[in-house]
This record gives sequence, C-alpha cells and structure tokens, in this order.
Amino acid sequence: MDLFIIAQFAICIFIVNNGTKMKKILSTLLMLGMSSLTFANSQQVVEQLQKMGLSGVEVSDSPVKGIKTAVTDNGIFYITEDAKYILDGKLYALSEKGLRDVSSSLLLDKLTAYKNEMVVYPAKDEKHVITVFMDTSCHYCKVLHKQIKEYNDLGITVRYLAFPRGGVQSKTAREMEAIFTAQDPQFALTEAINGNPPKTLKDANITKKHYQLGLQFGVNGTPSIVTEKGELIGGYLKPADLLSELAQ
Repeated sequence: MDLFIIAQFAICIFIVNNGTKMKKILSTLLMLGMSSLTFANSQQVVEQLQKMGLSGVEVSDSPVKGIKTAVTDNGIFYITEDAKYILDGKLYALSEKGLRDVSSSLLLDKLTAYKNEMVVYPAKDEKHVITVFMDTSCHYCKVLHKQIKEYNDLGITVRYLAFPRGGVQSKTAREMEAIFTAQDPQFALTEAINGNPPKTLKDANITKKHYQLGLQFGVNGTPSIVTEKGELIGGYLKPADLLSELAQ
C-alpha cells in the first residue's frame, strides 16, 4: 500500500468575522438532511451548496474515491458522491515521507493569480518562497517585517498579502489598500510598520480579495505563512526556525 489517505475533519468551522453566517450554514446542512439527497452531477452539488449560503463554489474530484472536493469562498468542503455526507476540514495524504496537506495545495493556483498584487521582498540567493497573510496592526507581523533582511539573507523570499483581522470594512483594511496600491508598496508598508500609515485611505478592493483567499486557506490570525507546497503555518517563526521548518 503505497499511499494512505486520511482526513482530519473539524467539528466547528471558524471563519474570521463570519461566525454567525457559518453557524447558519451548519444549521442549514442539518435541517436539509444531507443523507436524503442524491446529486446526479457536479452542477447540482454547486447549486445545492449555493442554496446553503456558500459562494464561489468549484467542484472537482478529490484524491479519495467516492468523495468530491468543493472549494468555496468560505473554505474547502468534501462531499460524498452519494451526497449522504458533507465534511469540513483538512485532507492529508500519508506516505513514507510523512503528511502532505492536500487541501491547501488545491489553492496554490489561486495564490499564483495574486502574484502581481503582492508586496515582495526577494532574497538574493533564493532557496524558499513564502507568502504571508499579514495585518499592519498585528504585533508579530511587525516583528516579522522588521526581520525581513534576516529572512532574505537566509534565502527566504517573503511575499505579503493583506489580511485585516477586523474585516474588510475596518480602518486597517483601508490603510492596507492604500499600501498595496501605492506607487512604492515596499516603502509604504515599511513606513506603516514603523508607525507612519498612509494618510489617504482607500476602499478595500485588492485587500478584500486577499482577505477572501485567506479565509479559503483557513487563516484565522496573523501572521499566517503559506509555503511553496501550500501548507499553512500559523503564527510567527524566527528566521532560523522558519528556515528549519521549510527545509523539512
């Protein structure tokens, strides 16, 4: 047996600033009685999930026989082909090399689509690339950014996406929109981290997209680091510790 597929499914769904909505979605799932439903095709799966309040639904096959993957704006779900069960959580592939996060790797293409909207601090001798969901008002995001040269010196390129913890209507979201759309985003971001945020705020457009992608990845705090493999590391790591983690 070369490959085992195991799934870790959470009982509760945690979505930043979306808790009430997600509780309603879970209640809807229970009331609808998924065990009594039968879907003939993926389009019907999409339509049914949309009725439950999920948006941006994309359905595809999963690595597990008999289970479909539904990538939504609210996160990733798994649905049995007979539609008797819907599952929430991460899916892992287990091999001799250890666990591989299948769920997050599904979102790598989406991450690449935002490449031109990131604030990037490239390493001269690049060995690893990380993408950090960050908030300019977050203490440990500031700590991380003030060590950016140390990360770069270790060969780690750091790419930032916005994830305002207070949601897309917050003042921080509008500040981050101004930073990410500035003529010199690197300078604007460093200035904000040093206590000089932009004076002119902007409505969250790019920031809103970044925030939504963060929710899909399961981000519930900042900084959250996405590796090149699509794995999510929650929280701050010192440069040397992060390098060790990436080398595994």
